[in-house]
Amino acid sequence: MRKKLIEDTKAAFRKTFHSEPEYLFLAPGRINIIGEHVDYNDGFVLPAAIDKYICFAVKKQEDSDTSTFFAQDFDQFFSFNTNEKQVPVDQQWANYLLGVFNAIQENGKSTGGLQVAFSSTIPMGSGLSSSAALECGFAYILNTLFDLGLSNSEMALIGQKSEHTFVGVNCGIMDQFASVFGKENKVIMLDCNSLDYQYYDAELDGYAWVLFDSCVKHTHLTSGYNDRRKDVDRGKEVLWKKFPQVHKFRDFTLEKLEECRDEMGDIPYIRCSYLLKEIRRVEQAVQALSENRPEELGRLMNETHDGLSREYEVSCEEIDFLVEETLKEEGVLGSRMMGGGFGGCSINLIEKDQVERVVEAISKKYKDRFNIPMNIYSVKISDGIHEYMSDEYIQS
Repeated sequence: MRKKLIEDTKAAFRKTFHSEPEYLFLAPGRINIIGEHVDYNDGFVLPAAIDKYICFAVKKQEDSDTSTFFAQDFDQFFSFNTNEKQVPVDQQWANYLLGVFNAIQENGKSTGGLQVAFSSTIPMGSGLSSSAALECGFAYILNTLFDLGLSNSEMALIGQKSEHTFVGVNCGIMDQFASVFGKENKVIMLDCNSLDYQYYDAELDGYAWVLFDSCVKHTHLTSGYNDRRKDVDRGKEVLWKKFPQVHKFRDFTLEKLEECRDEMGDIPYIRCSYLLKEIRRVEQAVQALSENRPEELGRLMNETHDGLSREYEVSCEEIDFLVEETLKEEGVLGSRMMGGGFGGCSINLIEKDQVERVVEAISKKYKDRFNIPMNIYSVKISDGIHEYMSDEYIQS
């Protein structure tokens, strides 16, 4: 599939720009094993890059200040002048790129013109973070071709800033970090406060990661995401007023939270309760991985989904159905909603020899219940953004 993506993107570049690309880059999507919605709350997360990519075919324009993009999957063009101050535009996909360029401009860096064609095998709207791949892939390209001297952490932060300023989603850092820092067969335990991180082996012999795509994305994702942040911010305000000596949100205990319940109100209390419990689950999940205890990892995933559905309230009927029915099947250790919520994918830990049977059973149940065909993605944990070179690649 990767080879076909590369060949299709090269062909799109040739057709669009009537020449050969000089460079090819691959920017992966990501899964998150556990740690949902804690990346913007001083928490730990456990993401990994996967073998679904945006491929960029690129050529420098030595004597031009214009950068032109062709989004093959949308069959759309966009151009901008690299000497001008950028502002958000109506073409939403272009804002991810413009936001990156704007952040680099604000850092005092300068670039030249480019011709870029790109296409993707990351399913859009499925919670696999095609947006972070687009943002950070572009930052990586600019950094590589114009010797900007940006570190991997700086590129991840630039991608996050793009989403905040040009797209209007107050996302955390997890998606961008995973896309940049991913390593084959490794998960990343990321401290979202300090950006300290550590790799852990992710190979669970006899088990597979399988994503069930609900093929729905409810329109209140962005508004719901931002509303949850407001709920949590209200809770944090009350917590720090009562306990100013606590420096990080994750250091609050459930007992301290209980003391503030009346003042903050039920909704902020419930949201904060979910987050504090989820941060603890990430630490427990790392231990389960380190000790090769997949059953414990599955149990923690199930607890996470219950919290996302009942406490943080970012699930939906379709995803709840998928998780509930999947957990009834033999050979399934864990199942939960993944991503921002209100649709997208569930992530499932399944015995390898049971995958085909489980997929068949759940596909039928889901189609019968909602009359929606479910998409299935078996994923492998892969390297982060890299330049592709023939059959080999280089990753900084």
